[in-house]
Amino acid sequence: MSGMFVHNLRLGARSLRKNPVLTALMVMAIGFGVAASMITYAVFRAVSGDPIPQKSSQLFVPQIDNRGPQYNNGGEPPDALNYTDAVALMKAHQARRQTVLFAVRLSVLPEDARKAPFKVPGYAATGDFFPMFDVPFQYGSGWSAADDDAHAPVIVISRSLNQKLFGGANSVGKEIVLDDQQYRVVGVTETWDPKPRFFDMFSGHAYSEPSQVYIPFNRAMDLKIETAGNNNCGGGGKRGDDRESWLRGQCVWISPWVELSSATEVERYRQFLASYADDQRRAGRFNWAPNVRLRDVPGWLEYKHAVPPESRIALVVAVGFFVICLVNTIGLLLAKFMRRASEIGVRRALGASRADIYRQFLAEAGMVGLAGGLLGVVLTGVGMLGVGLVFEPEIAHLARLDLSLVSLALLVAIAATVLAAFYPTWRAAQVQPAWQLKSN
Repeated sequence: MSGMFVHNLRLGARSLRKNPVLTALMVMAIGFGVAASMITYAVFRAVSGDPIPQKSSQLFVPQIDNRGPQYNNGGEPPDALNYTDAVALMKAHQARRQTVLFAVRLSVLPEDARKAPFKVPGYAATGDFFPMFDVPFQYGSGWSAADDDAHAPVIVISRSLNQKLFGGANSVGKEIVLDDQQYRVVGVTETWDPKPRFFDMFSGHAYSEPSQVYIPFNRAMDLKIETAGNNNCGGGGKRGDDRESWLRGQCVWISPWVELSSATEVERYRQFLASYADDQRRAGRFNWAPNVRLRDVPGWLEYKHAVPPESRIALVVAVGFFVICLVNTIGLLLAKFMRRASEIGVRRALGASRADIYRQFLAEAGMVGLAGGLLGVVLTGVGMLGVGLVFEPEIAHLARLDLSLVSLALLVAIAATVLAAFYPTWRAAQVQPAWQLKSN
């Protein structure tokens, strides 16, 4: 069996060498089609994956309408909470784990006085942030609930920042200065940057640079650290004249998350949200019916349109281009195979079966597909350099030519070419030996 396969490959290679121009056209058609598809698929794969598959059905975003129906978008509550509601949800502690967070951008003062301070992105959050989102640690861990309650000056830093400040050594227990405030390092995270960054879709940081620091939410409030994310005051919201009036106002800027491990817990928390909103109505703060939402990670990403529409459009266009390339390849293969009708007639007259013709020509098509796939891989690598011309830079850099993409490109090229060759091969196998012998 293997000997016959090798024999068919030799026959196919000999046939392809007889007409190099036609062979080159087929290889180029497959190569360009595969490259276009793989480049757009690489982007689509990066932005459409589940960023936390092991827990995406257990993590939820609570939403509460604090503005009223006249200021809502399609009846939906705001995408974040104001300070009053965020603190109330945390104090109620109706979930097994819960956190509130907002983006910060702080200035790091290196120990070496010769080095200039530099800004780093991060988050003010609570200690539950780390176990909720399965944040991996290189050294230490996140801070405790007691640290949250004590407004402790503790910090978790990233592996890259630890490398920059401490040369990669275990820095747990050491001190660093951010915005002229001293913090004690309690943990160093491993490289961790889920994409899209589901827990901060509100601030538009879904594909932005990785977070470098994490500080306690209560400590950040004590230090009056401003948010580096969105601050949405809505159509009827007011920023206020000072920080206190802003905090007590209706501007939303804090992202809440809760962990709920069963359908019963989810329903109980949804009822709690509705009850809380109704309490605010009875207290005179709201004058509309409770309007709340509780979305898990997949539902939240869909609601926030995490997958850019241009990536879907580009993928559809690229697949369409690939189909056109395959149609052209079918025509080229049909012309090539039918030109060999006399050869096929002689082989059939000498005892070759239609199955033998199928095996030979499909092996030849497989070789074209392999060559086209290899060309497609090269073109995909080149095309990755130009992804930024179509997509936003923070999305474009996510597209990578890794081993899985190379394997997929080769598999698609070979499989598609072999499938495309079935009709030309079927036509070639129908050649009547007697007619060919007479005509020649």
